[in-house]
Amino acid sequence: MTQTSRPFLPFVRPEIDEKTIQGVADVLGSGWITTGPQNQQFEAELSAYFGGRPVRAFNSGTCTMEIGLRIAGVDAGDEVITTPVTWVSTANVILEVGATPVFVDIDPVTRNMDLNLLERAITPRTKAIMPVYLAGLPVDMDRLYEIARAHKLRVIEDAAQAIGSSWRGKRIGSFGDIISISFHANKNVTSIEGGVLVLNNDDEAELARKYRLQGITRTGMDGMDCDVLGGKYNLTDVAARVGLGQLRQVERFTQKRRELARAYFEAFKGGAAEKLDIGLPVADFENSNWHMFQIALPLDRLTLTRAQFMEQLKERGVGAGVHYPALHLFTLYRERGFREGMFPHAEKLGASTVTLPLFTQMNTDDVAHVVGAIDAIFEQQRNA
Repeated sequence: MTQTSRPFLPFVRPEIDEKTIQGVADVLGSGWITTGPQNQQFEAELSAYFGGRPVRAFNSGTCTMEIGLRIAGVDAGDEVITTPVTWVSTANVILEVGATPVFVDIDPVTRNMDLNLLERAITPRTKAIMPVYLAGLPVDMDRLYEIARAHKLRVIEDAAQAIGSSWRGKRIGSFGDIISISFHANKNVTSIEGGVLVLNNDDEAELARKYRLQGITRTGMDGMDCDVLGGKYNLTDVAARVGLGQLRQVERFTQKRRELARAYFEAFKGGAAEKLDIGLPVADFENSNWHMFQIALPLDRLTLTRAQFMEQLKERGVGAGVHYPALHLFTLYRERGFREGMFPHAEKLGASTVTLPLFTQMNTDDVAHVVGAIDAIFEQQRNA
């Protein structure tokens, strides 16, 4: 077993500054800890960040997708096109609204939905497209919306990982149709748990507000009505205060992540992992926010499994994750007729991908340590 004297390096760790921590303490002492003034301020600053578009904050990036689908009019009998390489919630929310998920294989280079395959998946039942921006890298937005307009389809962007990302100089969320972003603890900006829905107009924002809290509308001191079947999805002021502290640092966070990603590419040059043809992500430093740095193991050239590789990384003081197994192979989706071989690029990536440490408290020495650990494992493979 290999030992290391360095502190263990997890694959993700949120950075919460002291000012934000004190702000949370102030909220706790204010007597108003559920949805209130902090939430209103968070929404105002999010709206400004997204170019003045109306927004609504929620308690997760899962319910934002579901409510986005409902606002877009997706219902029972409709189809929604998405990718099988994503967290399972992307497809689950399609089922939640009574619609049918239709998967399109990924482009093996970008690892996002292959837009060359998108149009052939469209049928008369297709109501919407739900693209996913894996690790913060957007799809070709120009082509995506050209296809959507040609077929009169709504787009609900699963931009869960993409705050701070852009397309041709424009922030993701500042344009497009409906955009869902997550503030889960592992995201570039966190509110511990939470998410935001970026909408097109005030009517959609009002409908989102109703869906967020039981469909209730209040009028005056004692007037109340319910005309929408809503849920309990509101964001607390405690969470909103964390989100405010994070949002104000998003540009610094993005810049640091891009620096660390560049360091990864440099560190891999000429090493054992490169010689064994490790799969690296697209080196995009203009559009991606580098939410994650993911490698794809050349399993056909190795004598160890992915789990064994990750265990050896752990022994060397390096944490890792898997994002994501091809979700159409989960039992829930196998029971709906999906099987091996339907989306080969997604299946290959899902079986081989490993997420390496990438968070703002890291430095280039940490990156060198991670790559050194990987090269040591791969060198053993070359000499085996």
